Amino acid sequence: MYFSTDHILTSHAGVLPRPDGLKEALEADWQAAQPQLAQAVTAVVQRQLDMGFDIVNDGEQSKFRGFSEYVRDRLSGIDNSRTERRRLSILARDAKDFPGFVGMKFKNWGSSVAVCTGPLDYIGGDVTKTDIANLKAAMNGKTSGAYLPSVAPGTIEHWLHDEYYKDTEKFLFAIADAMAKEYKAITDAGFLLQVDDPDLPDGWQMFPGMSVKDYRKYASLRVEALNHALREIPREKIRLHVCWGSNHGPHKNDIPFADIIDIVLRVKAGCVSFEFANVRHEHEWRVWQDVKLKDGTTLMPGVVGHATDIIEHPQLVADRLTTFANIVGRENVIAGTDCGLAARLSHPELTWAKLDALVEGARLATRALWRSGAKKAVKAAKETRVRKASARTASGRKTSAKKTARNRAAKKAKARKRR
Repeated sequence: MYFSTDHILTSHAGVLPRPDGLKEALEADWQAAQPQLAQAVTAVVQRQLDMGFDIVNDGEQSKFRGFSEYVRDRLSGIDNSRTERRRLSILARDAKDFPGFVGMKFKNWGSSVAVCTGPLDYIGGDVTKTDIANLKAAMNGKTSGAYLPSVAPGTIEHWLHDEYYKDTEKFLFAIADAMAKEYKAITDAGFLLQVDDPDLPDGWQMFPGMSVKDYRKYASLRVEALNHALREIPREKIRLHVCWGSNHGPHKNDIPFADIIDIVLRVKAGCVSFEFANVRHEHEWRVWQDVKLKDGTTLMPGVVGHATDIIEHPQLVADRLTTFANIVGRENVIAGTDCGLAARLSHPELTWAKLDALVEGARLATRALWRSGAKKAVKAAKETRVRKASARTASGRKTSAKKTARNRAAKKAKARKRR
């Protein structure tokens, strides 16, 4: 896990812009595109380092299917669906309040095209080794930290229809057992593992008929499966990322963080990355005031977001970071993003501009928080000196008063003898 005693650390939650043509090249011929992929990883890592990021990644350059469905190529037992299936919608609750908007903007929301038709196992070892090798090569000689993201079982479940296990718990834990191999490969390589589980909060929208009590039970089972997959990895090597979905919808019916914060914190993770810059959730910094974090836990709030193309002002970023520093301590805060930015913003230029704002905002927060700390230390030292000086003065006065009293008593004794 990463801590700093002299500045606010910086990182981000995932996917970064790819060079033109890389996605198409990987789709067309994975093997032939490997030199192009390696070059892209080297370039995206260097750009992050040049910007001043403390904890970088490979930009998810190899995951042309996306942050979640990339595992379709890394798991056995998966086939294309023979029938059209609508996937679970993270807009289902909002669609009740805004049927016109959701029907207009999200009418082509993807169908479930993947089906589990046999035993699930992890067959992506070689691809994962390539991801690891590319990131190691890009980090050669660099002192910054690095992480690789990997998707959670509960998020996979939402686009993979089960036709084999026919039992929810068996299906979930089969996914967990398979993905555990990818998680372990990442940490064994010396990288921080980021587990992407956006559907832990946004799954609430998928089931409009559930009560909060029902959903807490539902989410708890998904966390149990995830922890099962993480059982062989120390918590300090794990970062959890959660959010409320990356769609540019109303988010009016997102589940409040307070209703699931305790469940999120059950995940075996030393760092929690979460959506905060989204205006629907920015007020939820308050939930952290009432939460008891395990020793060594760090928070990575999103201080720039994907919900708007507007570039956050660095001072706003600094203010957001200061809010959390005042709650959990400045050493326990990492500047992050609401989610992976590249797939949600209108142009790659905006991704890099937002990341620039993040880094600059972290610098502003660092100056304010550490300068403030230095001022407090100077003030405390001055107050200590004053107290000591006052104590010495008071002690001297007491000694002088005692001496005067003794002299007076001696004079009176002499006067009595003369009489």
